[in-house]
Amino acid sequence: MVCEVSLTTLLPHLAAVQVEEVVAGEGLLRITARTCGGPVVCPDCGVASRHEHSRYVRHLDDCQVGGRPVVVDLSVRRWYCGNLRCPRATFVEQVEGLTVRYQRRTPQLQQLMEAVALALGGRAGARLAARLHQAVSWVTLLNLVMRLPDPPAAVPTVLGVDDFALRRGQVYGTVLVDCVTRRPVDLLPDREGASLAGWLAGHPGVEVICRDRAEAYGEGATAGAPQAVQVADRWHLWHNLVQAAERCVRRHQGCCKEPGPDGPVDAVPTPAEQISLAGQVRPPKEPEGRYADRTRAQYAAVHQLREQGYGIRASARRLGITPRRVRVLLRAATWQELVVDRWQGRRNRLDPFKEYLHQRWAEGQTNLVQLHSEIQAQGYPGSYNSLCAYFRRFRQVKGRSPARAAPPGIREITGWITRHPDTLDDGEKRQLKAILARCPELQALSGHVHTFARMLADLSAHQLPDWLTDVRQDELPDLHSFARGIEHDMDAVTAGLSLPWSSGVVEGHINRIKMLKRQMFNRARFPLLRKRVLLA
Repeated sequence: MVCEVSLTTLLPHLAAVQVEEVVAGEGLLRITARTCGGPVVCPDCGVASRHEHSRYVRHLDDCQVGGRPVVVDLSVRRWYCGNLRCPRATFVEQVEGLTVRYQRRTPQLQQLMEAVALALGGRAGARLAARLHQAVSWVTLLNLVMRLPDPPAAVPTVLGVDDFALRRGQVYGTVLVDCVTRRPVDLLPDREGASLAGWLAGHPGVEVICRDRAEAYGEGATAGAPQAVQVADRWHLWHNLVQAAERCVRRHQGCCKEPGPDGPVDAVPTPAEQISLAGQVRPPKEPEGRYADRTRAQYAAVHQLREQGYGIRASARRLGITPRRVRVLLRAATWQELVVDRWQGRRNRLDPFKEYLHQRWAEGQTNLVQLHSEIQAQGYPGSYNSLCAYFRRFRQVKGRSPARAAPPGIREITGWITRHPDTLDDGEKRQLKAILARCPELQALSGHVHTFARMLADLSAHQLPDWLTDVRQDELPDLHSFARGIEHDMDAVTAGLSLPWSSGVVEGHINRIKMLKRQMFNRARFPLLRKRVLLA
């Protein structure tokens, strides 16, 4: 039965092989076979030979069967070449689907190891191969990847171009992607325009080039494929607009602060207001610290033992605490009151004088030396440092206004302007409306951003000239700079606002490249990274 299953699995189409024996040993399945039949054709000249020279045994590793590694001991023949003009005197026969010249693995196992190496790399692939009963080193797996041929070079009609980091901030490369098939085409070792132009010149036939707004890629595409239509990616257009909007908001950040109703924005609270604000500096919170954690655990354990029927002394022995401590824990309604009473139950020397100190502080007396002398005359036994520690909270709120919240940040306001209005809640809409009412420039900026967003969503490039004209009429220098960049790259931006192509598929492959780099611990050089990107 083992013999039938093994032969059906391994040798279904090999008419030139005669199986002699199948031995299922401990942890190994060994198949002994020999080639038969003839004549055999010379691989160089193609002349059939009928003269056998000798035989020898090849040991071939094959894919596992039933959790056991398989070894095929195949006896093959060496033949004389009958063609006198052939430079090869003898040759060894090869069995299709089972043997490959100079290889000790069957083609099926070889393809499996190549797939493992492409998917996982060297070390991780070697660990998986060991689980598949194949002892192979990580160097061998990487050599398998490097020996694989490149995929067939097909020139894409729609090419996506973008850069990726080999060493972030120092070395960058370029990835080329077929936007129709969504497969990578090639990787370039830099992001220079000359490299892209050389690749395009060597692969004529590209009709559309999707790129970001980098000047180098624009020049390289123009030089290498002048007939191709260049498409500026819409995400990069929107990203550049958001950056310009943030600079505009930063320029007018003074309009974002709402003045208070009773005075200027930077009004300092009175000493009486400082007393009320001082209680907000340290809001009450859950007790913390080692004592609080220990009390919480003991309280839960004591009450659990009481529910199980344990007495006070038995509970004390099991928990390693005193019976008195057990009684305290059982009498307390919550564990928090034990911790709070421990710290807040202590009487402070300053407590009898606090009412007098608050009254003097509200009257405007903020000289602590004078206050210390006054309460010493009333019998205060403490030190001057204790008085300073208590009034430190009052000085912390000296610059705070009790009736004014912090204004929204620059990025927060930029997000309100650049997001879809339906995604804002009522509070954000109310704050944005108040800010735009105080600043006409930001009101104009909001209108331009929403108009450009509709152009991106509707692919209405015919509105772009009117939008540029409207932008020039407002005093928004940062938005003018963005408009000049669009005018410099007008053809590509117009194509980006009218054609359905974008660089989204390229960004996906950049994320995949980052994953492969992390998988190889960012140590792989460019040739190996290129192989894995193109073949995996």
